[in-house]
Amino acid sequence: MTQELMLAEWNARESIAEAMIPLIGRLYRESNVETSIFGRLCVKNSVINLLKSHRYVRQIEGEELSVVDTFPVLERVVEMGISNAHVDLGKLAVNFRKQGGGDLGAYLAKELAPAMESEENDGQDVVLYGFGRIGRLLARLMINRSGADHSLKLRAIVVRKGKADNDLEKRASLLRRDSVHGSFNGTIQVDEANEALIVNGNLIKVIFASAPEEVDYTAYGIKDALVIDNTGMFRDKEALSRHLQSKGASRVILTAPGKGVKNIVMGVNQSDITADDRMLSAASCTTNAITPVLKAMDDKYGVVNGHVETVHSYTNDQNLIDNYHKGDRRGRAAALNMVITETGAAKAVSKALPQLEGKLTGNAIRVPTPNVSMAILNLNLEKESDRESLNDYLRNVAVHSKLQKQVGYSNSPEAVSTDFVGSRSAGVVDALATISSGKSCVLYVWYDNEFGYSCQVLRLARQISGCTLPAFPIEG
Repeated sequence: MTQELMLAEWNARESIAEAMIPLIGRLYRESNVETSIFGRLCVKNSVINLLKSHRYVRQIEGEELSVVDTFPVLERVVEMGISNAHVDLGKLAVNFRKQGGGDLGAYLAKELAPAMESEENDGQDVVLYGFGRIGRLLARLMINRSGADHSLKLRAIVVRKGKADNDLEKRASLLRRDSVHGSFNGTIQVDEANEALIVNGNLIKVIFASAPEEVDYTAYGIKDALVIDNTGMFRDKEALSRHLQSKGASRVILTAPGKGVKNIVMGVNQSDITADDRMLSAASCTTNAITPVLKAMDDKYGVVNGHVETVHSYTNDQNLIDNYHKGDRRGRAAALNMVITETGAAKAVSKALPQLEGKLTGNAIRVPTPNVSMAILNLNLEKESDRESLNDYLRNVAVHSKLQKQVGYSNSPEAVSTDFVGSRSAGVVDALATISSGKSCVLYVWYDNEFGYSCQVLRLARQISGCTLPAFPIEG
């Protein structure tokens, strides 16, 4: 193909992608319909990222897919008038092609029939208690998907009053700029008079308090709020229950492993949640990264036992330079050393997967990178496997199973840690690093211990708030 033809083809696809953007936005704002390409969200995406999502299908699924295939699907979805659903345009386009084509309208009418009967949700008021690394990412994620009334509504942030006179401006600046995740995609204004931030048109009250029970959320028009505690200070049931003493708070999620409360890893044990649960833990970033992969492995091959070694980016609880620290080794300079430390993630897996109780050991090494970590799963299995079939199974899990949002898959020979910054998966299997021999295997799982974990927290928040959208096409 000549240069002129290649450029003409690119321009044609870019033009189609540009035409898709307003339709995707309208579906989301007016009908509460999220769209994706094999799990990659299209909502509020750029033209280039939309085109890249189609390219991803070729890399992972081995299928050629372009906007030429998905645009007709999108147009029909708009015409159908469905609402309150998550529609994967890529999967619908590929499945339609695999069945031999025909009448696209009839095919979609059959596949999306249940979406015609979906119920609306009034949304959920959310309060972020704490505004650190995870808190600010949760804010970004909620604000980015705040265009429809159905969604999680970030109403307030609770923090301790800082010593600086320009406290609000400093909070806004931390939300606006991030050395790891880049600049915030939107506008942020500081409303000093009302002690609030106005972010992409959303008014977010900043409440200064030193204890959970001090806050009266109803005074700010907030009721039946879901409080997401990302301070890490209230980790047991008694301490966490202090949030429920606040007027206007009805439920609380802890963004750390919790004692005396259910630890939920979305994709694995969310069925354990009952209507009576008022306090839940979203477990740890590492537990979320490894548990879905371990579930997939146990379902097919059976896990006899194993060891989990995490290579984890340094965190705020370590010292930048050598200084006193109550923990062993964590007092040494984080950006200069690899630091051996403990992790409870391996044992915590059994809270979501009871069948693995006592079968896993674990350790951790903190390394001089600010974000993205890796878990190395050294497993002994009940059934034999080989590298090719094992990888093929995990690829299918990542693309077609109910663990699609949790398990990612990479087969790039050049992938390194920074390539996984911003990954929405709880963990991403590096297929080229897989080792398999008989009944033993070693799996390498990347995870954005900040962003990927934050996505899992919000999946839990949507689940207990009734804001999770049914996904189409229905797998299996």
